[in-house]
Amino acid sequence: MKEVFWEQWFPTMVAWRRHLHSHPELSFHERETAAYVAERLREIGIEVRTGVGGHGVIGSLKGGKPGKTVVLRADMDALAIQDEKDCEYASKVPGAMHACGHDGHTSMLLGAAAYFASRPEEVEGEIRFLFQPAEEVCPGGAIEMIRDGALEGADVIYGLHLWTPLPVGQVASAPGPLMASADEFFIDITGRGGHGGMPHVTSDALVAGAALVMQLQTIVSRSVDPLQPAVVTVGTFQAGTAQNVIAGTSRITGTVRTFDEETRLMVRRKIEAMAASVAETYGAQASVSYLMGYPTLVNDEAETARFFRTAPKVFEPGAIKESTKLMPAEDFSYYLREIPGCFIFIGAGNEEKQAVYPHHHPKFDFDEHAMLYGARLLTELVRAYQRGE
Repeated sequence: MKEVFWEQWFPTMVAWRRHLHSHPELSFHERETAAYVAERLREIGIEVRTGVGGHGVIGSLKGGKPGKTVVLRADMDALAIQDEKDCEYASKVPGAMHACGHDGHTSMLLGAAAYFASRPEEVEGEIRFLFQPAEEVCPGGAIEMIRDGALEGADVIYGLHLWTPLPVGQVASAPGPLMASADEFFIDITGRGGHGGMPHVTSDALVAGAALVMQLQTIVSRSVDPLQPAVVTVGTFQAGTAQNVIAGTSRITGTVRTFDEETRLMVRRKIEAMAASVAETYGAQASVSYLMGYPTLVNDEAETARFFRTAPKVFEPGAIKESTKLMPAEDFSYYLREIPGCFIFIGAGNEEKQAVYPHHHPKFDFDEHAMLYGARLLTELVRAYQRGE
């Protein structure tokens, strides 16, 4: 019976995904996406709440039997990237595309909602379908949905991410810290500009900035415990206006990725202190704006073990992997700070279907059959939790 259901609904899931892919909306602007999701949920027969934490949507299905509340989450936002794919469902919105699979996440969760709506007698307690806006841009949508009651009375949460580095048909997760925290820094250096031929009467903000860029690279190599993963990346360095003018100002921006709070805070202190001291050495001043972004995503040990017990119902045993730590970040981490849960990567890569480009690439795409694996896994996780398996 389950197989028949998915055979019937998979084309609909593909149609949902392709509609969303053609009509992407950026973080904090998912108005039409939210309306589309809410309409589909109502058609399926799911109770709907809209406007949660912004453009968030929550579907709720309560069974006739008492039980706990299981939350399933998908993100809905797109990225500010021009779609360069040549296909019928390419983005129709200039400068915006689903380059990370969130359209697939939404469709998988709608598929899981349709599955349980078709057999409410199986539901014990409540299944809550959480469609989240703004995962891609800090401060993110998760924290606002939590503040708006998305997890009220909830016992456990599961989330999936389509992942093209894994081939379709595979799946991966791991207990404990899985994805890094993601912080951002913005450093403005103010010196004293002047004539390129008279450097002795200036304070060169470009030279000070260049020196700081090089010094920042020593934080991980000389201040971080070698057994603690960490990254300090300078993404931009801007200074100067002409070849014969000494720059009076410069700007450096970058990101920091870590897996534990002690290292995270230490790196911040080092960046702030280093910026001040290097700028002073060159007769300039530095101002640091530091954004503490998403925290480390930490999977619950027991729920990750449940995933590994449950995954063989959907995947071949040899296709179930233990994931390595990943430096990309996810605001699903906020949910896991509140209740137990597990975040899981669904293999979605396929060379034959050109699903080979990395996430956030203008030609990103995934094998749509991955959605079938993901939706089935969500339903099996709910059943396993409700039955105590």
